[in-house]
Amino acid sequence: MSTTPLPGIGVQYDLTTREHRHLSVIAHRDGTRSVNVYRPDDPDACAHSLHLTSAEASSLIDALMPDHHSPSVLHTTDLGLVAERIELSAHSVWNGRVMGDLRLRTETGASVVAVLRRADAVPSPGPDYRLAGGDTLIVVGTREGVDGAAAILGRE
Repeated sequence: MSTTPLPGIGVQYDLTTREHRHLSVIAHRDGTRSVNVYRPDDPDACAHSLHLTSAEASSLIDALMPDHHSPSVLHTTDLGLVAERIELSAHSVWNGRVMGDLRLRTETGASVVAVLRRADAVPSPGPDYRLAGGDTLIVVGTREGVDGAAAILGRE
């Protein structure tokens, strides 16, 4: 399976089954999912596409793999807060710049609570922490704040 970040949209997961069928799932930032099945004679031509609400996607996930959750959305509470993983592209304008330059909390109200880099995790990175392409930022805030943070982080 391969994973492709889609800045401002979400994450696309592609896989080829043992029967050589190409499938993709797009995990949209709003919690909805698009499931696409491609034609067997042309793996680039979509034969069927299904758009699922967040609740429908959760039901399907539970049916396919009980106790599984999206690798992107970490937690949602009744207070309306989410924690989400957002990958920083190697082409991002923020690659090589310090965390304080982002001004995420000021601009969006969302906070970066950790940065994952390779096998290391940096909790509560300070404003002088230098970002690198491929970093995964754990961002906490309202849905709107996290979406705003993703838009800022997705700038190339």
